[in-house]
Amino acid sequence: MAYKIGYRTLKTAVGAALAIAIAEGLQLEFSASAAIITILCISITRRSSLRVSWERVAACLVGMAVSAILFELIGYHPWTLGLILLLFIPITVMVKVTNGIVTSSVIILHLYSVGAVSFSIIVNELLLIVIGVGVALLMNLYMPSNDRALRHYHKEIEEHFKTILRELSSYLRYGESDWDGKEIPETLELLKKGKNLAFHNIQNHILRYEDQYYYYFKMREKQFDILERLMPFVSRVHHTVAQSKIIADFLEDLSRSVSPVNRVPYFQERLESIKQTFEEMPLPTTREEFEVRSTLFYIMQELEQYLHIKDQLWNQADKKKL
Repeated sequence: MAYKIGYRTLKTAVGAALAIAIAEGLQLEFSASAAIITILCISITRRSSLRVSWERVAACLVGMAVSAILFELIGYHPWTLGLILLLFIPITVMVKVTNGIVTSSVIILHLYSVGAVSFSIIVNELLLIVIGVGVALLMNLYMPSNDRALRHYHKEIEEHFKTILRELSSYLRYGESDWDGKEIPETLELLKKGKNLAFHNIQNHILRYEDQYYYYFKMREKQFDILERLMPFVSRVHHTVAQSKIIADFLEDLSRSVSPVNRVPYFQERLESIKQTFEEMPLPTTREEFEVRSTLFYIMQELEQYLHIKDQLWNQADKKKL
């Protein structure tokens, strides 16, 4: 098995070395702690790195303030250290900066080791924090692009949707099918992975909260729910009628046009025209025909919603770009 170094591992190694080099260059005490802070602040996304860095800085400031007061009032004893942690940890929980507990504990131990609170040691600790956090943020400026993987999920989902719609069309047309349905669980997994990756991609942009890929996977996820609801109803149509063949033609054309930029209004108008055509047809003469046509009417309603979801979400995405 080949050993592979990930980009995050590489950033952590380079960042830690750079942080120590800067701290030693400034002749700071406990220079290795700058590397520890850098390692702790490097995260999987830019946004989470900013959040974690802020929490660590805030927690360190609180920790220094609490420990400086108690050490000077009570003395530099092990039990004083325990008392500081008893007070400090609940404070971090209250102000929601718990990610900074470990980093702050390192700073508190520095004060305990020195055995005195002075201007020079406070400046030393603040510089360690600034160097550690600053280098981590610098390292996190680089994040590998996810576009290739996102395009892969996009393409695979499109192909799976085409297959599902085509097979539904075939069943309505012939009243039977040898389709094994493997695209259903595969599509579900592709949507899950694609949406997670799109969300991860958003987290790498500081001021962006949604993007086109995110809207795409969100749209397809909702449409897939509709396709899943349709399947048991399509499977009930064992007796083919003229109306089922019309819906089959519609589904087949829809399968050929699966694309994020297909003409939704065209299919909406066509579906409305089909509904009007059905209304003008003679009423069913048998119970079986009545049940089939009722099922087809429900399928048309779901297809209307299927098209509406794309129209609605894509319009929202266009507004976000304005």
